[in-house]
Amino acid sequence: MGQTAVYAGSFDPITRGHVDIVRRGATMFDRIVIAVGQNPSKRYTFDLAERIRIIRSALSGIDNIEVDCFDGLLVDYCRTVGANVILRGLRAVTDFEFEFKIGLANMDMAPDIQTVFLLTEPQMLFVSSSLVREIASHGGDIQRYVPEEAARALQARYAKKS
Repeated sequence: MGQTAVYAGSFDPITRGHVDIVRRGATMFDRIVIAVGQNPSKRYTFDLAERIRIIRSALSGIDNIEVDCFDGLLVDYCRTVGANVILRGLRAVTDFEFEFKIGLANMDMAPDIQTVFLLTEPQMLFVSSSLVREIASHGGDIQRYVPEEAARALQARYAKKS
């Protein structure tokens, strides 16, 4: 069995930056599990099933990926799917500080699971799911920030609210 990486997030919605990290990670690892987080205390724009559907659509051309959901500790989830790598994307220094702390905690809890960081493409440095939701909520053009399925879903969601 080859190397498995887990790429975890809320993906509410998945962005082109997320897709880029998965595409590049898919060339480095035999299998990538996109683990969609579900935190009961957090309010999401899209429910879990919608997020998974959008992610599967956005990543349909990548063969060595799976999309799943999880809650609890990421290192515990990694063990359940046989992953020895946590894949993370970094946009800026602020991401690094947060990810560094989480990575150290994960290393402490699970020394056998490594965290690998990929840098985001420069043109996507400022793009986040929350920024995309904000732009979409005001009727702005989000096509260049998210895959087509995510853009359609966001436009439909915010059209209902107006």
